[in-house]
Amino acid sequence: MIGIVAVSHSARLGEAALELALQMVQGGGVRVQVAAGAGVDADGAPILGTDAVAVATAIDELAADCDGVLVLMDLGSAVLSAELAVELRTSDVPVRLAPAPFVEGLLAAVVAAAAGNGLDAVAAEASAALAAKTGQLAPVDEAPTESDAQGGPATDRPAEGEATARATVRVRNPQGLHARPAALIAEASAGADVRLRRLPAGPEATGASLSRLLILGARQGDELELTVRGGDARGVLDRLVALFDDGFGEGTEPLAPVKARGGETAPAVSQDVPDHTDGAGEVAAGTVLRGRGVSPGRVAAPVVHLAPALPEPDADVLVPPSEREAEVSAIEWAAVAVADQLRGRTAEATGEAKAILDASRLLASDPELVSEATALVREKGRTAARAVWETATAHERGLAALGGRMAERAADIRDVRDRIIAEILEVDMPGVPEREEPFVLVAVDLAPADTAALAGGRCVALVTEQGGPTSHTAIIARSLGLPAVVGAAEATRIPVGAVVMVDGDRGTVEVDPSPERVAEAAAAAEPVLFDGTGSLRDGHRVALLANVGGAPDAAVAAAAHAEGIGLFRTEFCFLDRTDAPSVDEQTAAYRAVLAAFPGRKVVVRTLDAGSDKPLPFANAEDEENPALGVRGLRIARRRPELLRDQLKALAAAAEAESALVEVMAPMVATVDEAREFAAEAHAAGLERVGIMIETPAAALLAAQLFEVVDFVSLGTNDLAQYTMAADRLLSDLGDLNDPWQPAVLRLIGEVGAAGRAAGKPVGVCGEAGGDPALAPVLVGLGATSLSMTPRSLGRVAEALAAVSEEDCRRAAEVARNASTAADARVAVGAVLRETHGH
Repeated sequence: MIGIVAVSHSARLGEAALELALQMVQGGGVRVQVAAGAGVDADGAPILGTDAVAVATAIDELAADCDGVLVLMDLGSAVLSAELAVELRTSDVPVRLAPAPFVEGLLAAVVAAAAGNGLDAVAAEASAALAAKTGQLAPVDEAPTESDAQGGPATDRPAEGEATARATVRVRNPQGLHARPAALIAEASAGADVRLRRLPAGPEATGASLSRLLILGARQGDELELTVRGGDARGVLDRLVALFDDGFGEGTEPLAPVKARGGETAPAVSQDVPDHTDGAGEVAAGTVLRGRGVSPGRVAAPVVHLAPALPEPDADVLVPPSEREAEVSAIEWAAVAVADQLRGRTAEATGEAKAILDASRLLASDPELVSEATALVREKGRTAARAVWETATAHERGLAALGGRMAERAADIRDVRDRIIAEILEVDMPGVPEREEPFVLVAVDLAPADTAALAGGRCVALVTEQGGPTSHTAIIARSLGLPAVVGAAEATRIPVGAVVMVDGDRGTVEVDPSPERVAEAAAAAEPVLFDGTGSLRDGHRVALLANVGGAPDAAVAAAAHAEGIGLFRTEFCFLDRTDAPSVDEQTAAYRAVLAAFPGRKVVVRTLDAGSDKPLPFANAEDEENPALGVRGLRIARRRPELLRDQLKALAAAAEAESALVEVMAPMVATVDEAREFAAEAHAAGLERVGIMIETPAAALLAAQLFEVVDFVSLGTNDLAQYTMAADRLLSDLGDLNDPWQPAVLRLIGEVGAAGRAAGKPVGVCGEAGGDPALAPVLVGLGATSLSMTPRSLGRVAEALAAVSEEDCRRAAEVARNASTAADARVAVGAVLRETHGH
């Protein structure tokens, strides 16, 4: 095994490069140490620099398990530290200092080491890593030759007598053979000699070389000839063919028509998209567009479009060598200016908007983005604006290739790109328009800085053609209380000034609704204040609590008169860290939340990392299906100390404050898990212990679970996801991830009945708890408390005050016996209208 030491001036850069590199090797099997930074200053801020002693220590730690160590460095002084480290080390393992690009070299070295190559081969792969990027950016006459791409002369190939298998494959994934697919090919090629040739007469590369595979430049639709010799040639070939057919796990978008074997043209896949436009290409009056509702509420107002992005800078303009350093300076100063602007906006923001804007500020300060853009100026003569555009586009494509939540971050890259280019060109930055009258903002997508800038403005709702339920548009819209619909095709064809009704609950955008509908929406938009006591018409009490994620949220909840906290998400203590917070750090953070609710109930959920919230110190990087993997309480199986430290910190915080603290565990599926968690919590000094009901298994075992815990809380988001077998992060499956689904309601009813029999509380803390229409149904099913965003408290209290306990039970009965979610809504509406005497 070959070990690798990454020497960087910046700890953040070193860790980020390592995280990227390790994503290339799904099965692990490689040892890497990061020796980055030069400690911290008196204020705890990291110091840029390198430490030869730290590098030597990293080499010695690898020496015990490795046959050789490769050292990569980012900048000049890092080389000096590495050279000195070789003299300072105490081990005698062979060490090689590689003159390789830091990020690309680390990726290539990790893949080569994981494949079992020796020190010389790993060093060669790292040193050749920049060839892929050079091949992409070089003019045609400078592109690598076929001999270069092969990685050696033809005489190096195996003899023809060895076992040989061949196949022709097609690149099906949208982004082609970028780093991740290339790494999978290299991993699958272990133990055999694999050659790939781009057809009809393109270059050839060996499958074991990440850099050579990237030089192929194979894009979606390209055909490749695979040749495998030696070892289990047929088995290796089958694995490679399967990777191509699956799109390397990135999806397989429809391809353009291709010639079939018989010479006929195969039809392209197409989809029928309804045409809602009039003759002028605008969406016609009376049309209802459908998307994904990501922030509840209903409002009507005229449409305003987001100003278009800056035009693409001219690629044909070249900067003479004598002026290139001035262009480089323009990029560097513009990046600093944009980071300062975003830092100012961050200081004015709060909660999730603050965290999102801070992430954008870090993007603007990204040394890789700046260094790659300046390299394009120096080496290719690109203008400063064009260099930033091309670099950002490459980063954006990389995010898109990762899919899921990472793909939704592409808007962040575009936003930072436009801000830097606007600063370079000294032009105004497109953004949210200023209006005196209320308006609905319509856009293809929104950048985080744009969305956060809506706070305090006249925008009353958001509609975008792109984005998903975890996009920044969705997150900030919810935090601002703005109704929002994302994924609404053709939304930007709604004419400016047209009145639309946005329904963030149902995910609809109605163009030119009737005056009666507008008046109805206006009445619904009036804020309803909560007096601090939730109860039904007959006096039956239903505690209305708040969901919070930190001290700022707790202050908002207290100001909204929430009766307590029904869900305190503790993940904020653990996010954006490479190691777990200490007990003292956690205690201080928890006390800040508890202090906002003296003498009142605060239900704390222990760490719910995993799935869409992975943490480097808690979750494995190679889980194929993390939503069904080690998440929530299951993390304690691998890292029991994380749970014990958190319970210890919660107990200390509870003792220091007067809030009535209860603790619950997420992702419980068995009675044994609940019993073990209760024992751990009691041992830490916490008296009232409960669990989250998020799995069908826990719902069906509710009666037995109540024998070992004091209360339960229903997480309706995950309960719907696991009941309906539908990823709740996918917009396409929004209709399945609906708490009105009768199957979900029946499970909730099972839990409610068990709670009534045991005489113990049943809370609801998922999104369903904040739906005024569903609240009576949940109470009828047995919920004793509902927890929600503070903005929903008044509406839910108003809905409950209009019904009796008997009304709630009747509504619950017709809902759970319905055949579909739509039928359940209709049936409940009929029951409640009858109750109101209509």
